[in-house]
Parts: sequence; structure tokens; C-alpha cells
Amino acid sequence: MPRFIFTLFVYCLASSASAGTLEISNQTVTEWKPVFGQVETRDRVPARARIGGTIVTLDVTEGDEVGSGGRVAVIEDPKLSFQIEALDARLDALASRLETARSELQRGEQLFERGVITGQRLEELQTTVSVLEGEITSLMAERLVIERQIEEGTVLSPDDGIVLSVPVSVGSVVAPGEAIAVVGGGGVYLRLSIPERYATDLSEGDAIEIGTGEELRKGTLAKLYPQIEGGRVQADVEVEGLDPGFIGRRLPVRLPVGERQAILVPEGALSRHGGLDFVTVETADGPVERTVVPGAALEQDGTTFREILTGLSVGETVVIDDE
Repeated sequence: MPRFIFTLFVYCLASSASAGTLEISNQTVTEWKPVFGQVETRDRVPARARIGGTIVTLDVTEGDEVGSGGRVAVIEDPKLSFQIEALDARLDALASRLETARSELQRGEQLFERGVITGQRLEELQTTVSVLEGEITSLMAERLVIERQIEEGTVLSPDDGIVLSVPVSVGSVVAPGEAIAVVGGGGVYLRLSIPERYATDLSEGDAIEIGTGEELRKGTLAKLYPQIEGGRVQADVEVEGLDPGFIGRRLPVRLPVGERQAILVPEGALSRHGGLDFVTVETADGPVERTVVPGAALEQDGTTFREILTGLSVGETVVIDDE
């Protein structure tokens, strides 16, 4: 045992020749809670049918990109075509009657000038022409309404985005207001479901870490929803460069849920031999290696630190090897 102590003493003297020092103090460390976030689109809007009928054309499928106002599907209702044909027949009949009424009105005006007919009879002829013209105008307006309904059979995309689901197929019979496709647009974000006990530890604007290892990215907690359901609170995280290719994809996320005080030393201050971890501490008698129990590694300002769970106290000076 004395031989082992002598060996350590010689090792400390040799290693201290090119070393710096660090006075130990309590450092504030953020407590992180690992959860999973789900990639979601900002807007999820259904492209709805405006008329009832049968789908004769379906232009999109899941995963397609669509522009605002782009055609999604075409719906046809045969009854509308029959109504148009019926209105056209009535318009043709009224046009013939109107032509006859105008001819009679023209003759009546000539006869009235000769004093053959009375003014009352002339007014009756004029009224007949006005009534027929009014009926034709009314039928034409009704025809325009039906034409508009036929045009509304074209289902349009409500926004720029990606088609998330198409719950119908060609030949499906749909009712007015039924969703033909669901379009996700407005970009993507991460939707989190957080245990309610952490709700008060979070606030909008907090920095969030997404991913693990080399794929670690930063995000910002953009919104906390006030309603808690099933013991969980919903939150949205803004992340630049988030892949919109798979909506619903789950990603690991770390949330800052608190802070604590810890003793940190640079990774280079630790050495390991004999299955134990050591740090070199400056004492009145010179540098001495002390056994410590290190914790997790932490990144601060681009430098890797290790938390020391036991073996060091605040105020002590640690020797750091500069090599």
C-alpha cells in the first residue's frame, strides 16, 4: 500500500508540470425531461364537397402536393343536367310566346293610332309582353344558379400543402360538406404531449433540444395550450428545417423542466486507472489525486464537462491537464 501511494505521488508531480487549475464552484445545470414530439402541419384543412353527387374524377392521392385553388376532384349530379334541360325547354317556349306577344303589341299600337282599339286593350298587350319578359328573366336567373351548382362540383384545395388523407374514391356518393381530402399546409412543427406535473415549469420561448447525438437540433417552445386532457398538456415547438416528408413522425425531444446546482469539471480533468476515476486537487502539500464519482457529460459553450457526484467540494482547486 505505501508503494502505491508513492507511485501516485510521483505521477502527480510529473503531470503537474504542464497543467492549469480551476477553482470548484456550484454551477447551474438545467434539468431536462425526455419526451417524444410528433411532426404536425400548422393547418389541417379539409377540401369539402359543395354539392351532393357522385365523384367522377379524383385528381389527388395521399402525399401529393397541391396548390391553393388546385382541383382535387369533380362531383357530378345528373339531376342538375336534367334541370338545365327542363329550363331550356321552358325558355324556348317563353321565347316563342314573347315573340308572338311583341308582334301583337306592335299591331295593337298601329290599331290604337287608327282608333280601332282602346287604350285599355293596348295596355293589356303591353302587360303580356312585360310578364313574359319577367318570366324569362326569372328562368335565366334560375338557370345561372344551377350552372353555378354544376361549377361547384369541382372540389378545390383550400390551401397550399400536402394531401394527408383521401377518404373517398371514384364512384363514391358524397353529400354537401363531406370531406374529399385533407390538406396540411402552413409548414410543420412539433406537437408535444407533456405530463401535467411539468406544465408549470415550462413557458413559451424556452429553448428545446430535438434529437440525440450528432443530430441534436434546437427549437423554441412556441405555444402552451391551457387545456389539460388525460393528465397531459399540449405544446407546439418551432424547429427550423423540420422534414415535412412524414407527417406524424415521432422525434425525441428534451424539455427544460428545472434547474439545480452541480459541481462540474472539464472532461480533461478526469483520469481513469485501476477501474477508478480521479481528479488532481491542489492541497497545501501539493497536488494529490482524489477518487471521484463522475456523473453525466454536459455541453456548455462548446466544452464538455462532467458532473462530479461525490469526491469534490466547493472551494477546492482542481488541476487540469492542458495536453
